[in-house]
Amino acid sequence: MSAEKVPDTPVEVLVDLLTKAKEIAAAGSNVPDKLTSQLQKALDIASGLDDYLEKMTTQESEPLAELYKKTVSHDWDQVHKEGKTMFRLPKECITGHVEGQTLKMLIHMSQAKRVLEIGMFTGYGALSMAEGLPEDGCLVACELEPYLKDFAQPIFDKSPHGKKITVKTGSAMDTLKELAAAGEQFDMVFIDADKDNYINYYNFILDNSLLRMRGVICVDNSLFKAKVYLKDTTDSNGLALRKFNQFVCDDPRVEQVIIPLRDGISVIRQVPVASECSGTQSKITDDEVFRGVNGRPILDRMRLDGKVAYVTGAGQGIGRGFAHALGEAGANVAVVDLDQDKAEAVARELSLKGINAMSITADISKSDDVQRMIDDIVSKWGAIHIACNNAGINMNSSSEDTSLEEWDQTFNVNLRGTFICCQAAGRVMLKQGYGKIINTASMASLIGSSRGAATLHQQYSQIASKPAVPYGPRSRLQGQSVKQEHAVPHPQKQLSYNTSKAGVVKLTQTLGTEWIDRGVCVNCISPGIVDTPLIHSESLRPLVQRWLSDIPAGRLAQVTDLQAAVVYLASDASDYMTGHNLVIEGGQSLW
Repeated sequence: MSAEKVPDTPVEVLVDLLTKAKEIAAAGSNVPDKLTSQLQKALDIASGLDDYLEKMTTQESEPLAELYKKTVSHDWDQVHKEGKTMFRLPKECITGHVEGQTLKMLIHMSQAKRVLEIGMFTGYGALSMAEGLPEDGCLVACELEPYLKDFAQPIFDKSPHGKKITVKTGSAMDTLKELAAAGEQFDMVFIDADKDNYINYYNFILDNSLLRMRGVICVDNSLFKAKVYLKDTTDSNGLALRKFNQFVCDDPRVEQVIIPLRDGISVIRQVPVASECSGTQSKITDDEVFRGVNGRPILDRMRLDGKVAYVTGAGQGIGRGFAHALGEAGANVAVVDLDQDKAEAVARELSLKGINAMSITADISKSDDVQRMIDDIVSKWGAIHIACNNAGINMNSSSEDTSLEEWDQTFNVNLRGTFICCQAAGRVMLKQGYGKIINTASMASLIGSSRGAATLHQQYSQIASKPAVPYGPRSRLQGQSVKQEHAVPHPQKQLSYNTSKAGVVKLTQTLGTEWIDRGVCVNCISPGIVDTPLIHSESLRPLVQRWLSDIPAGRLAQVTDLQAAVVYLASDASDYMTGHNLVIEGGQSLW
């Protein structure tokens, strides 16, 4: 027969007291019915809270449910008697369903990638937090009892998130010193260990920079059975936690809030450095480098929250990658494409990620279509802050076979269309006094630059200065050969494409200088050969190995290799850059 459950949280203590009060009232002969009724209502409210929270909280995963069941059914008293643990571990110490999902939610909200858990019952809490981490995230758990590491590991191994967890056994303070010596930092630290050492752990974490800028510390049991605020408390743990809570409250380095969930969770964050520095005696240079521009650290300056963007050619490939990147950075995104189905599909993808998106079907070579596109965006969102002119076409043919129709069609989209978009969006931006225009050019626009021509001239000059071999061409004097320098992409023949993209660069440079003093920056991105389904088509497959031999990086570009560039150029962090051609081609243009 199981022992009667001891109240473990303020709400459980309250329920216990109300139950006893109700029993006393029921036994009394002169207790008013109204008092009995009020006691019952209070008991209903208190006793129903935890059950309701349990029911309304998202269901735990199967590995978590299995770990919980395994933990609460384990005979921890017997384990301790057998000498397998140093302490008798009360199963009530295990993190429960609601607390676990709360910790997981805090991981998501803080966008943590690295978590440190200082605990004494490694298992459920660690796996809950690991489930909230990204695939490349990690959680380091400090565990005093080696038995618990072995106990939880089989469940960790069953979970796809268990690989993120590293359990370090031994003294938590020793582990903290080891982590600090290695220069480790964490986005979130969860403390649920021996209460007397909470202040020591907390101070060591802050004093040794184990918490990253903007990181948070979460502390469990901070309301400890209500003993932290009851005046007659004599419980040693309650007194230790009362001291800890007051210490954190008085600490000018941080802000805290205590969430009255179960036995209390404190959420603590460091105050902005500019606020803290006012109380320090050390000399600092209090400027924008220290405080951040307008108080915003660098990653915040690359956020696009509240901005309105459009991307042409966004139904696939590079444009789709740009649309996702801008949306993930916070922008509202208009997905523009000639193909309505593709535009709508990408807009749906963005919406599934919580990004405000709309789809627009337009042919950017037609000025009426472009103006309608601009009007639709402004009508919906009131502004255009970011114009990503990405749409383009490429039709390969040898120069002698390039028809005027192919030439005109390529230029109508790649250069004329880009100009129409720049002009239409630019008029809106110039009126706003702010805008970022990002055009997609190509590596084809810069291969064979003056660097290549100069190198070629130098090679010929060196060879020509040596005695000639009779009847031999100059390029083979003294048995030497000229290093091959490519003036255009090869071996494909794409005269109209190369020329149109060179025009995009010059268009960008011209607009960039004309509009920068009116708040509009114009830049372009020149990708190398991007790995898209088209690259693997039967007609182009034979060229892939030839291209790879010309790329120092040894691989084709991925769409994801370009995403950070478009976010940077769209953000306030690039306000002093204009007319620039940002080349991302794995070094191909350098050979």
